[in-house]
Amino acid sequence: MTPLLIAVLLAAPKIPYVAEDKVGPPDLVAAIRARRPGGKLWNLDRMLLNSPAFAKGWNAMFGAIRGQLSLPGKLREISIMAIAVLNKADYEWAAHEPELKSAGGSAEQIAALKDPVAASKNEKLFDEPERAALALAIEMTREVQVQDATLKRVRAALSDQQVVELIGTIAAYNMVSRFLVATGVEPDPR
Repeated sequence: MTPLLIAVLLAAPKIPYVAEDKVGPPDLVAAIRARRPGGKLWNLDRMLLNSPAFAKGWNAMFGAIRGQLSLPGKLREISIMAIAVLNKADYEWAAHEPELKSAGGSAEQIAALKDPVAASKNEKLFDEPERAALALAIEMTREVQVQDATLKRVRAALSDQQVVELIGTIAAYNMVSRFLVATGVEPDPR
């Protein structure tokens, strides 16, 4: 086998995507398309649509996380990028790099996030709330248990509502990365 053929075989999803002409039900597909730029279904959506009930719950939860919380978008996206690296979820990184840029993340911050542990200590590129969010994302992803000192840092930077939203976002995007890696969802062409 050639290296290209090996790469293609390794990149294939482990469960087939639902074909564009077979997706449904129509109201669910319309709701998913409404959340996506240009109304295009992503590979993740076509994987989730293997179970419409699961896709419906997923769409509602991530619609709320992405559009209804008081948590600053930049903190959300920095945490998601760290999770993507820690869980080796290339799809998650590719999907959220432009989101972090849109939320105010710099090219230097994006590059630094390839090493989340170092980024969590980088006072030049990340302010205290960002470093605290990174520390929380790292602990929740690697250890599950959160040290009291880490939670104290996050609580000093954010309201209780935002702390709950950050914890929920980190938990949710750990689920996303694990789903993506387990099913082999391929990054969408952008």
